[in-house]
Order: sequence, then C-alpha cells, then structure tokens
Amino acid sequence: MIAKMAAFPSPATTLNPCASLNFLKTSSPQLSNKLYFAPKLFTKSTSSRNISRYGNPLLLLQCTKFSTPSLESETESDYDSTEEGEEGEGQTPLPVSRRRRRRYRKQYPGEKKGITEEMRFVAMKLRNSKSGAADKGEIEETWQPSMEGFLKYLVDSKLVFSTIERIVDESTDVSYVYFRKTGLERSNCISRDLEWLSGQGNVIPQPSNPGIMYVRYLEELAENSPPLFLCHFYNIYFSHIAGGQVIARKVSKMLLGGRELEMYKWEGDAEELLRGVREKLNALGEHWSRDEKNRCLRESTKAFRFLGQILRLIILL
Repeated sequence: MIAKMAAFPSPATTLNPCASLNFLKTSSPQLSNKLYFAPKLFTKSTSSRNISRYGNPLLLLQCTKFSTPSLESETESDYDSTEEGEEGEGQTPLPVSRRRRRRYRKQYPGEKKGITEEMRFVAMKLRNSKSGAADKGEIEETWQPSMEGFLKYLVDSKLVFSTIERIVDESTDVSYVYFRKTGLERSNCISRDLEWLSGQGNVIPQPSNPGIMYVRYLEELAENSPPLFLCHFYNIYFSHIAGGQVIARKVSKMLLGGRELEMYKWEGDAEELLRGVREKLNALGEHWSRDEKNRCLRESTKAFRFLGQILRLIILL
C-alpha cells in the first residue's frame, strides 16, 4: 500500500514544469505535432505619407483581421487560377475568348434612297471621268449635226423604244407589269416625227449597227435577267429626259428651223412621270440581293455606252 502511494505525488507536493512538459510529450504525441499559434492581429507597417512633425516615419499598427479588402477577392486568392491560354499543372489549356468588333459593310453612294439613286451616281461618275470630259470636249468642238445623221439617230432610237415597250407589254414576268403604260412611251412620237421629215423630202434610212446591237442585247437580258433589263429600261428614259432636251433644242435650231419635235413632248410633266417609274423600281429593288444590285450598276455603264453610240450618229457622216 505504501509502495503504491509513493508512485503518485502528494497534493502538497509542487509539480515540476519540465516533468509536466515531458509527460505531455510522451503521453500525447498528437498534441506535440500540431502546435497552435495565435493569429497575429496587428502588423507593423510604415508609410512614407505618414511623417511625424520631427521628420521620422510613423509606426503604424495595422489590424490584419479587419483590414480593408484587397483587390483580389477571397475566392480568387483561395484558388489557383491560370491565365487564358496558359496550361495549369495537370490541366488542359483553357480556350482564349476574344471579342471581335462587328464590322458593318460600307454603303454604296445613294444606297439609302434606292437602286435608281445608285445608278444616278454611276452616270455622274461617267460624266465626270477624264474620258467623258475628253469626249465632251471633242463633241463640242465638232458639233455639226447633219440631217442624214439625225435621221439615223431617230430611226435607231425608235427601234430601241419600240423594243423595250414591246418586251414590257408582252412579257409574262410579274415585275414587268408595273412598268406598262407609264406615259413615257416614245415609239409612236418618233414615228410621227419621221413621217413629217419624210414629207419634207428626206429619205428615211434603215436601222444602223449601234441600234441593232443594243436591241439584241436587250432582248437577251429580258429573257435571262429581268432586274438587269429594268435597269436599262430606266436608264433609257432617264437619259432621254435629262440630256435629250438639250440635244433637241440644238438640232431643231440648226436643222429644223426651230420646230419642236413630237419626240420631246409628253402628256404631263416628264419629271413626274419619271418619278413614278423611279419609285416602282426602287420598291422592286428592295427585294434584290446586293450582288444583283452590283450587276445592275455595271449594266448602267453598258446602257450609257450603247446610248452614247446612238447619239454619235447625229454628227457622224
């Protein structure tokens, strides 16, 4: 009994701290491996902006637990992240997401108003081109119309107008229906002018090569591509009204004694009649693709070239 009591110290006996620590190390290895450290609530920091009145930097105690939030959020700092396009350890490369600026197609001159306005810009470009200016100067210098050339011009013009009027009236294509009986028809008026000139002792010639070639081309277009044919249809009347008035005055003054031809008379205002055709063609052109419109612009150039060849018959001997 006495031996058992000697194994344990009496209550009055003071414990040795070293012995207690050794006891904890031997009895509880888990506690010795995981040491507990108290969190640091304050850190020392100095700032160059905080200077005492003696010129020494102030020592600041900054609370780490209640400090202001940093630029990174807790979730961003807690987890490893890889930049776009970089490979993380054991991870597949992330796809690079790039935003592309949306590019808008540049509009053609006059595109907002319609296809007829685009064709008008083509006509202005041809008129203001260097070749057009040179041709214009040449015509002004040698502008001496002859009766024989003027008769050829009238005959070929009648052939062109009668052809487009016949195609529009006889075609079964729906798009041609809107351009019937517009009030711009010229074939009957030219027939009356030729009849009067024949009565004045002039010999009416047969259609010449420029008019025949243009008519064949128009008939081919009418069968294969109605939009392209309608562009020629509009440009023929447009050029006749825009430039035909000036030509009529000059020829009438030099060859006909000032007589006004039936070719340049309309029942109503010619500009208003042409505006009606313009609005119908613009409405129809809204259903055309951009590729079809571009082809129409190229055909406008061809139309003015064909018409220019017929116009030159006035001064060619």
